[in-house]
Amino acid sequence: MKIAIIEDELLAVNYLKNLLDQQRIVPVTETVILRSKKQAIDFFQKDSADLIFMDIHLGDGMSLEIFEQVELFTPVIFITAFDEYAMRVFRHFTIDYLLKPFEEEDLHKALQKFISIRNNFDPEPVLKSISTLQQGDAEVMRRFMVREGNKLKSIDEHSTAYFFASGKYLFLTTVDHQTYIYDDTIKDIIQKLNPQVFFKVNRKFIINKESITEIIKHSSQKVELKLSPEPEVNAEVFISKRQITECLGWLNS
Repeated sequence: MKIAIIEDELLAVNYLKNLLDQQRIVPVTETVILRSKKQAIDFFQKDSADLIFMDIHLGDGMSLEIFEQVELFTPVIFITAFDEYAMRVFRHFTIDYLLKPFEEEDLHKALQKFISIRNNFDPEPVLKSISTLQQGDAEVMRRFMVREGNKLKSIDEHSTAYFFASGKYLFLTTVDHQTYIYDDTIKDIIQKLNPQVFFKVNRKFIINKESITEIIKHSSQKVELKLSPEPEVNAEVFISKRQITECLGWLNS
Protein backbone atom coordinates (compact mmCIF):
# COMPACT_ATOMS: atom_id res chain seq x y z
CA MET A 1 0.00 0.00 0.00
CA LYS A 2 1.01 3.59 -0.64
CA ILE A 3 1.47 5.85 2.39
CA ALA A 4 1.82 9.63 2.42
CA ILE A 5 3.53 11.44 5.30
CA ILE A 6 2.69 15.15 5.58
CA GLU A 7 5.25 16.46 8.05
CA ASP A 8 7.67 19.42 7.97
CA GLU A 9 10.14 18.20 10.62
CA LEU A 10 12.81 16.04 9.00
CA LEU A 11 13.62 14.12 12.19
CA ALA A 12 9.93 13.31 12.67
CA VAL A 13 9.68 12.19 9.04
CA ASN A 14 12.66 9.86 9.32
CA TYR A 15 11.47 8.45 12.66
CA LEU A 16 8.01 7.63 11.34
CA LYS A 17 9.32 6.23 8.04
CA ASN A 18 11.76 3.92 9.87
CA LEU A 19 8.96 2.62 12.09
CA LEU A 20 6.75 2.02 9.07
CA ASP A 21 9.56 0.17 7.27
CA GLN A 22 10.12 -2.10 10.29
CA GLN A 23 6.49 -2.97 11.08
CA ARG A 24 4.67 -5.95 9.56
CA ILE A 25 1.05 -4.91 10.17
CA VAL A 26 0.46 -3.33 6.78
CA PRO A 27 2.52 -3.92 3.61
CA VAL A 28 4.12 -0.63 2.54
CA THR A 29 5.06 -0.52 -1.14
CA GLU A 30 5.73 3.22 -1.36
CA THR A 31 6.13 6.13 1.06
CA VAL A 32 5.60 9.69 -0.20
CA ILE A 33 7.09 12.49 1.89
CA LEU A 34 5.34 15.87 1.70
CA ARG A 35 7.09 18.61 3.69
CA SER A 36 4.55 21.43 3.34
CA LYS A 37 0.90 22.23 2.78
CA LYS A 38 1.72 23.35 -0.77
CA GLN A 39 3.52 20.10 -1.60
CA ALA A 40 0.57 18.11 -0.27
CA ILE A 41 -1.97 20.09 -2.30
CA ASP A 42 0.12 19.72 -5.47
CA PHE A 43 0.50 15.99 -4.89
CA PHE A 44 -3.15 15.19 -4.13
CA GLN A 45 -4.42 17.23 -7.05
CA LYS A 46 -2.97 14.56 -9.35
CA ASP A 47 -2.23 11.53 -7.18
CA SER A 48 -3.52 9.60 -4.16
CA ALA A 49 -2.49 7.33 -1.29
CA ASP A 50 -4.02 4.50 0.73
CA LEU A 51 -3.25 6.05 4.11
CA ILE A 52 -2.09 9.51 5.20
CA PHE A 53 -0.10 10.50 8.27
CA MET A 54 -0.68 14.22 8.69
CA ASP A 55 0.91 16.67 11.12
CA ILE A 56 -1.62 19.35 12.06
CA HIS A 57 0.85 22.25 12.17
CA LEU A 58 3.10 22.75 9.11
CA GLY A 59 5.59 25.48 8.34
CA ASP A 60 3.27 27.12 5.80
CA GLY A 61 0.00 26.77 7.72
CA MET A 62 -2.52 24.34 9.16
CA SER A 63 -2.65 21.02 7.32
CA LEU A 64 -6.44 21.07 7.67
CA GLU A 65 -6.41 23.78 5.00
CA ILE A 66 -5.38 21.10 2.50
CA PHE A 67 -8.98 19.86 2.55
CA GLU A 68 -10.14 23.24 1.27
CA GLN A 69 -8.11 22.77 -1.93
CA VAL A 70 -8.48 19.08 -2.73
CA GLU A 71 -11.01 16.32 -2.07
CA LEU A 72 -9.38 13.59 0.00
CA PHE A 73 -11.16 10.27 0.33
CA THR A 74 -8.28 8.65 2.19
CA PRO A 75 -8.12 7.59 5.86
CA VAL A 76 -5.97 9.95 7.93
CA ILE A 77 -3.95 9.39 11.08
CA PHE A 78 -3.14 12.76 12.56
CA ILE A 79 0.13 13.66 14.26
CA THR A 80 0.38 16.48 16.78
CA ALA A 81 2.52 17.77 19.62
CA PHE A 82 -0.38 19.72 21.10
CA ASP A 83 -2.74 18.03 23.54
CA GLU A 84 -5.67 20.36 22.89
CA TYR A 85 -5.60 19.58 19.17
CA ALA A 86 -5.08 15.88 19.76
CA MET A 87 -8.10 15.52 22.00
CA ARG A 88 -10.36 17.46 19.64
CA VAL A 89 -9.18 15.44 16.65
CA PHE A 90 -9.70 12.22 18.59
CA ARG A 91 -13.33 13.19 19.25
CA HIS A 92 -14.04 14.22 15.68
CA PHE A 93 -12.17 11.87 13.37
CA THR A 94 -12.73 8.21 12.66
CA ILE A 95 -9.16 6.85 12.39
CA ASP A 96 -6.69 7.82 15.13
CA TYR A 97 -4.03 10.29 16.20
CA LEU A 98 -0.42 10.07 17.38
CA LEU A 99 0.68 12.45 20.10
CA LYS A 100 4.34 13.44 19.82
CA PRO A 101 6.61 11.97 21.00
CA PHE A 102 4.98 8.64 20.15
CA GLU A 103 6.43 5.16 20.51
CA GLU A 104 6.48 2.19 18.15
CA GLU A 105 3.61 0.62 20.09
CA ASP A 106 1.45 3.72 19.52
CA LEU A 107 1.99 3.47 15.77
CA HIS A 108 1.13 -0.24 15.79
CA LYS A 109 -2.14 0.44 17.62
CA ALA A 110 -3.08 3.14 15.10
CA LEU A 111 -2.33 0.80 12.18
CA GLN A 112 -4.38 -1.98 13.76
CA LYS A 113 -7.27 0.45 14.12
CA PHE A 114 -6.86 1.47 10.49
CA ILE A 115 -7.08 -2.15 9.36
CA SER A 116 -10.17 -2.81 11.48
CA ILE A 117 -12.15 0.06 9.95
CA ARG A 118 -10.59 0.30 6.47
CA ASN A 119 -13.30 -1.65 4.71
CA ASN A 120 -16.05 0.44 6.26
CA PHE A 121 -14.35 3.82 6.01
CA ASP A 122 -16.77 6.63 5.08
CA PRO A 123 -15.00 9.93 4.28
CA GLU A 124 -18.11 12.13 4.49
CA PRO A 125 -18.28 12.41 8.32
CA VAL A 126 -14.53 13.06 8.36
CA LEU A 127 -14.83 15.96 5.92
CA LYS A 128 -17.72 17.45 7.90
CA SER A 129 -15.75 17.07 11.13
CA ILE A 130 -12.80 18.88 9.58
CA SER A 131 -15.06 21.79 8.79
CA THR A 132 -16.34 21.78 12.37
CA LEU A 133 -12.82 21.63 13.76
CA GLN A 134 -11.63 24.51 11.59
CA GLN A 135 -14.57 26.66 12.68
CA GLY A 136 -13.76 25.83 16.28
CA ASP A 137 -10.16 26.96 15.83
CA ALA A 138 -11.16 30.32 14.40
CA GLU A 139 -12.10 33.26 16.61
CA VAL A 140 -15.88 33.60 16.60
CA MET A 141 -17.22 36.99 15.60
CA ARG A 142 -19.83 38.37 18.00
CA ARG A 143 -20.15 41.89 16.59
CA PHE A 144 -20.29 43.23 13.04
CA MET A 145 -19.20 46.66 11.87
CA VAL A 146 -21.43 48.32 9.26
CA ARG A 147 -21.54 51.78 7.71
CA GLU A 148 -24.47 54.11 8.43
CA GLY A 149 -24.02 57.24 6.33
CA ASN A 150 -20.58 58.59 7.24
CA LYS A 151 -20.56 56.75 10.59
CA LEU A 152 -19.65 53.22 11.63
CA LYS A 153 -22.04 51.14 13.68
CA SER A 154 -21.41 47.93 15.62
CA ILE A 155 -24.20 45.31 15.65
CA ASP A 156 -24.05 42.31 17.96
CA GLU A 157 -24.94 38.77 16.88
CA HIS A 158 -28.24 38.66 18.76
CA SER A 159 -29.41 41.81 17.01
CA THR A 160 -28.61 40.26 13.63
CA ALA A 161 -31.56 38.44 12.07
CA TYR A 162 -29.73 37.15 8.99
CA PHE A 163 -27.15 37.75 6.28
CA PHE A 164 -28.21 37.48 2.66
CA ALA A 165 -26.39 37.72 -0.65
CA SER A 166 -27.83 39.65 -3.57
CA GLY A 167 -25.86 40.34 -6.72
CA LYS A 168 -22.26 41.12 -5.77
CA TYR A 169 -23.11 42.24 -2.25
CA LEU A 170 -23.66 40.71 1.17
CA PHE A 171 -26.28 42.36 3.38
CA LEU A 172 -26.94 42.21 7.11
CA THR A 173 -30.50 42.60 8.34
CA THR A 174 -31.20 43.36 11.99
CA VAL A 175 -34.13 42.27 14.15
CA ASP A 176 -35.46 45.84 14.03
CA HIS A 177 -35.81 45.73 10.23
CA GLN A 178 -32.63 47.63 9.30
CA THR A 179 -30.51 46.40 6.38
CA TYR A 180 -26.86 47.28 5.77
CA ILE A 181 -24.22 46.32 3.23
CA TYR A 182 -21.65 44.12 4.96
CA ASP A 183 -18.11 43.96 3.61
CA ASP A 184 -17.56 40.21 3.29
CA THR A 185 -18.79 37.21 1.30
CA ILE A 186 -21.31 34.60 2.37
CA LYS A 187 -18.68 31.89 1.88
CA ASP A 188 -16.17 33.58 4.21
CA ILE A 189 -18.49 34.99 6.87
CA ILE A 190 -19.99 31.60 7.72
CA GLN A 191 -16.53 30.43 8.87
CA LYS A 192 -16.42 33.27 11.43
CA LEU A 193 -19.90 33.05 12.94
CA ASN A 194 -21.09 31.32 16.08
CA PRO A 195 -22.44 27.95 14.82
CA GLN A 196 -24.86 27.80 17.75
CA VAL A 197 -26.54 31.00 16.53
CA PHE A 198 -26.14 31.04 12.74
CA PHE A 199 -26.65 28.49 9.97
CA LYS A 200 -26.15 28.76 6.19
CA VAL A 201 -29.47 27.38 4.91
CA ASN A 202 -28.73 27.91 1.21
CA ARG A 203 -26.40 29.79 -1.16
CA LYS A 204 -27.97 33.15 -0.31
CA PHE A 205 -29.00 33.08 3.37
CA ILE A 206 -27.27 32.68 6.72
CA ILE A 207 -29.90 32.93 9.42
CA ASN A 208 -30.04 33.51 13.14
CA LYS A 209 -32.07 30.74 14.77
CA GLU A 210 -34.17 33.34 16.60
CA SER A 211 -35.29 34.94 13.32
CA ILE A 212 -37.32 31.87 12.30
CA THR A 213 -41.05 32.29 12.92
CA GLU A 214 -42.35 29.29 11.04
CA ILE A 215 -41.12 26.09 9.36
CA ILE A 216 -43.21 24.82 6.46
CA LYS A 217 -42.55 21.30 5.19
CA HIS A 218 -43.86 21.17 1.62
CA SER A 219 -42.25 17.73 1.18
CA SER A 220 -39.29 15.75 2.51
CA GLN A 221 -37.06 17.61 0.05
CA LYS A 222 -38.67 21.05 0.25
CA VAL A 223 -38.65 22.89 3.57
CA GLU A 224 -39.43 26.61 3.75
CA LEU A 225 -38.50 29.02 6.52
CA LYS A 226 -40.48 32.12 7.42
CA LEU A 227 -38.29 34.84 8.87
CA SER A 228 -38.81 37.97 10.90
CA PRO A 229 -38.28 40.51 9.57
CA GLU A 230 -39.44 39.21 6.20
CA PRO A 231 -36.71 39.60 3.55
CA GLU A 232 -37.23 42.46 1.12
CA VAL A 233 -35.74 40.37 -1.70
CA ASN A 234 -35.75 36.58 -2.12
CA ALA A 235 -38.74 36.52 0.23
CA GLU A 236 -39.16 32.75 -0.03
CA VAL A 237 -36.36 31.08 1.91
CA PHE A 238 -35.93 27.33 1.35
CA ILE A 239 -33.38 25.10 3.03
CA SER A 240 -30.97 23.59 0.52
CA LYS A 241 -31.94 19.95 -0.10
CA ARG A 242 -28.61 18.60 1.09
CA GLN A 243 -28.77 20.77 4.22
CA ILE A 244 -32.25 19.82 5.40
CA THR A 245 -31.30 17.09 7.87
CA GLU A 246 -28.37 19.03 9.32
CA CYS A 247 -30.37 22.26 9.55
CA LEU A 248 -33.31 20.60 11.34
CA GLY A 249 -30.84 19.00 13.73
CA TRP A 250 -29.32 22.45 14.38
CA LEU A 251 -32.77 23.88 15.08
CA ASN A 252 -33.44 21.13 17.61
CA SER A 253 -30.09 21.59 19.40
